[in-house]
Amino acid sequence: MRIACVVSFLDEDRYLPSFLDSIAAQTRPPDELLLVDDGSRDRSQQVAERFAAGHAGHADHAGVRLLCRERRARERDRLLNAPELRAFRWAVGQLSEPWDVVVKMDADLSLSPDLFATMEREFERDERLGIGGAYLSVVDPHTQQLRRERCRSYHTRGGTKFYRRACWEQIGPLPEALGWDTIDEIAARRAGWRTASVACDAGDTIHLRPTGVYDGRVRAQYRWGSCAYGIGQHPLWVLASAMRRIGEPPFGLAALAFLSGWVAARLRGGPRASVELREFGRSEQLAELRSFVRELAT
Repeated sequence: MRIACVVSFLDEDRYLPSFLDSIAAQTRPPDELLLVDDGSRDRSQQVAERFAAGHAGHADHAGVRLLCRERRARERDRLLNAPELRAFRWAVGQLSEPWDVVVKMDADLSLSPDLFATMEREFERDERLGIGGAYLSVVDPHTQQLRRERCRSYHTRGGTKFYRRACWEQIGPLPEALGWDTIDEIAARRAGWRTASVACDAGDTIHLRPTGVYDGRVRAQYRWGSCAYGIGQHPLWVLASAMRRIGEPPFGLAALAFLSGWVAARLRGGPRASVELREFGRSEQLAELRSFVRELAT
């Protein structure tokens, strides 16, 4: 099985060295590694250049390349129009042939050393696995212990997305909308593929920058509300998601920001999942809510 990995980054010189060290430490490295600078203004490009030069011609990393995209204008919300999806889709078109699995990976991670070996084993074991990924943990600032970030077993976090080629080609093109990295899973399951997060024997991949802190927690919650609209989540699911956030930081604002993001996105419209995918996703959400209610009743 030939695995190609695309790492798109923007101003990640703080975390990129640790990430690249964890790539180099893989027991089963990717067969091709594309480092995609998506217009960084810091020293990310130089960090990536040194890594690519240091691994040029190395037997385990013969496919390391650095690609640079044009610097784009600053936007009020850097993720609104799914620039990471555009960069990833562009990079997939630059991959060498053939490849069997392509990985979209963020640069603010420290990978479990057996991540690629684990995912290769899972894809070989289950031919219906279309999208897989790793569970992510963060260092709790109070206890300094690792704590796994919330993730349902059928969901794959955007930071480590492994796509089987047949699945990737079947579900595309994905909409350039907030929530695209959940829409992809809904499309895959609707097409009969399985999606899953997988635990590595050597431990979880570490999320060096916890989800939602880059732009501030209030903006993150607002954005997740906009994602809920883009995905087409059922209103009951949106309400349940808001209630779950009542106890999350920033306390008293997280739920309100989430609902505000959903309402604002609904009012302004914009790109979102197709009607067919929204209906399929809502049927999954209602089934899960019914199961939850039955469990409470027993």
